[in-house]
Amino acid sequence: MSRTDWNQIVYGKQLASAKSSHKKIFVTQKILASDLPEFIDIGWEKFKEYKNSKYIGIEKEKSTQEQFEDRIWLLFASMGFYGLNEENGIYISYDFNDEGLKERVSVLAVDDETVLVVSCHSSETIVEKSFATDINSLSDKITGLRKEILKQFPGRKIKFLWASHNFIMNRRDLALLDKAGMAYFSDTTVEYYTDLAKHLGSCSRYQLLGSLFANQEIKNMDDRVPAIQGKMGGYTYYSFSIEPEKLLKIGYVLHRSEANKNMMPTYQRLIKKKRLQEVRAFINGGGYFPNSIIISIDTNKKGLVFDQSSTKVSSTISKIGILHIPKRYRSAYIIDGQHRLYGYSDSMYAETNTIPVVAFVDLDRSEQIKLFMDINENQKAVPKSLRVTLNADMLWESSDLGEQRQALRSKIAQMLGEEATSPLNSRIVIGENESTVMRCITVEAIQSALKKCKFFNSYGKKNLVQKEGTFDCGDNQDSCNLFYPFIERCLLYIRETCLKEWDKGESDGGILTINRGIQAVIRVIDDIVNMLVDKRMIQPKNQELDDMFGLIQYYLKPLTDYINNINYEQRKDLRGYFGGGADTRFWRAFQKVIADMRPDFNPDGLDDFWQNETKIYNEETKEMLNSIHTKIKLLVSGRLSEYFGDSWLIKGIPKNIYTRAKGEADEAMYTYVSNTGKEIELSLWDYVTIPECKQIVLNGKNWSLLFEDTFVRPEEEKLVGGKDPKTDWMLKINSITNKLTKDSYSVPVDEYSYVKSIYDWLMGILI
Repeated sequence: MSRTDWNQIVYGKQLASAKSSHKKIFVTQKILASDLPEFIDIGWEKFKEYKNSKYIGIEKEKSTQEQFEDRIWLLFASMGFYGLNEENGIYISYDFNDEGLKERVSVLAVDDETVLVVSCHSSETIVEKSFATDINSLSDKITGLRKEILKQFPGRKIKFLWASHNFIMNRRDLALLDKAGMAYFSDTTVEYYTDLAKHLGSCSRYQLLGSLFANQEIKNMDDRVPAIQGKMGGYTYYSFSIEPEKLLKIGYVLHRSEANKNMMPTYQRLIKKKRLQEVRAFINGGGYFPNSIIISIDTNKKGLVFDQSSTKVSSTISKIGILHIPKRYRSAYIIDGQHRLYGYSDSMYAETNTIPVVAFVDLDRSEQIKLFMDINENQKAVPKSLRVTLNADMLWESSDLGEQRQALRSKIAQMLGEEATSPLNSRIVIGENESTVMRCITVEAIQSALKKCKFFNSYGKKNLVQKEGTFDCGDNQDSCNLFYPFIERCLLYIRETCLKEWDKGESDGGILTINRGIQAVIRVIDDIVNMLVDKRMIQPKNQELDDMFGLIQYYLKPLTDYINNINYEQRKDLRGYFGGGADTRFWRAFQKVIADMRPDFNPDGLDDFWQNETKIYNEETKEMLNSIHTKIKLLVSGRLSEYFGDSWLIKGIPKNIYTRAKGEADEAMYTYVSNTGKEIELSLWDYVTIPECKQIVLNGKNWSLLFEDTFVRPEEEKLVGGKDPKTDWMLKINSITNKLTKDSYSVPVDEYSYVKSIYDWLMGILI
């Protein structure tokens, strides 16, 4: 058996042809028509007939694994790797004593300086799985694989990657990957680089290589540039011009994404495709940007070599000379000007133009953030979610302990969205991530929930502790190390027991993995912890997580049962609340379902809330109903008086209504005069009810002559049954009005919405 078949690596036109194959979701085949039943049994389908009926075309959708391998293959092709395996997978020899021992590699990508070796693993649904055996097996073969690859591609840097789709990787497996020197590509990482490749084209490869080969040398690169050395803000800086293609190689943008989470704090906005296209078109049209790109060169505190010129100007502290820039991947962090720099990617001027640069040396990440924020302070380009996380990074070691805890809450929120083991991984909008139906929870929402909880200390003036937190250890990092595994464990329990609801996100009326749902869950967990701490049943700061989680789970179970069995009306009720009151409504609803099953759980204010505070729509509904009543009376009286003249009260109103209303008006007038001794004139019209208004509207020819064109709601014009059901809205309005006379009644959202629709319609009708 031969060693590795390197002819499977394709280049140029063959690579372009292979792209079309990897883009296809279906595989096709021409077979004998008589063999069709056999192929149908194994998942193939007929899709084409030939002139020669002896043959037939069949197709089959690629497996989830094949489609994921295609996605990774296409990603590296779009990044400018010019050599890739033609088919899905390539078998590479790893034992020089036994040529038959080979390892299947999902994707192998080659450029002039590097080789990427990718092992892909995919699942149709999100699952947890241990890959310890597989990782250890591959790890044992890496040395042999590396030697075999270097024989074919000498002098290249080699990196092994583990890419997974729909798998939750545990910490042990991630540690094994790290030990083996393998990089891990999660779904979020793949998504980040895919978006980047769409925007940057082949130059996105340098961002990837900067991450995989950080601080490793870039061969055949001239590292010398003429420069001016100066001082600014207490920092040494260098001003110079450089060819964009050189800066592209060493540059790195600290985008806020999972791909860069180990480099926290990160601060940059993701490059916008439209903006980049505009910049590139401007450059290719002969345009240029005279303002400098701001960078920080990372030397690992070793400093830069600067060959000062013998020519000096005595009247300035600035110096001129030759600067030796690092020729290493990820040695220059782009603080400002990423669009200007990457506008040169795939540009005809990338090697022939130069761009002005101001380079600081070894700026602390916090200083980079401050500089970035100062530059962009008045620009709309910095989104709120990114600004929140940046501010938190800068506050981590603030002298104000309250600000430190603010940073801690933000860190917890980010970890929940980025940690591979978190059930909310890729479900929280962080930095530049786009919101989706599934990624719909904001950092701000989790921060807000944590701020309302008692997990961490609260501080007053002079950093004095006002309230001691249940998980606060006095130090941000220690508190984080204690609390994060706890909240992750709690959320994992809820995800595992409520998986169907958990996976809904914003879709299908989801109530759990949305801002209000997760906020309510976090606050309820806090309520449970506070109760158990008060009863001295748990000690979070001195007790192992496993020892106290059983009690936490006992009180969470009624909530998970409720979520799993929630009916349509309950779901509609929860989702129907708007404004700030909705957050509280979710939280109190979750508290109540636990309290109903666990009587010892009775958080402060719960009973009062259900008695009083659910009436969030009552006052607004009352105001709208009053206006609706007035408008109905004005419309009816106005049309009647216009048609019947001064005698409209007699000619336009049925006798029984006239008699009843007049009797009530006379009685009211008699009572008033008797009690006050003052004369008063009361109109019987004031005592005509809304249901009676309906009778008047429908009475005799009133309907066809006066009211048919006015009193039918647009959405009920085609309602069957005639004039009576088309005017039932007046009876519904009257019913809601009567309900609101009871102090205990709370207007539900459907009634509020109905009243508002009537109000909006009637207020647009001219009297």
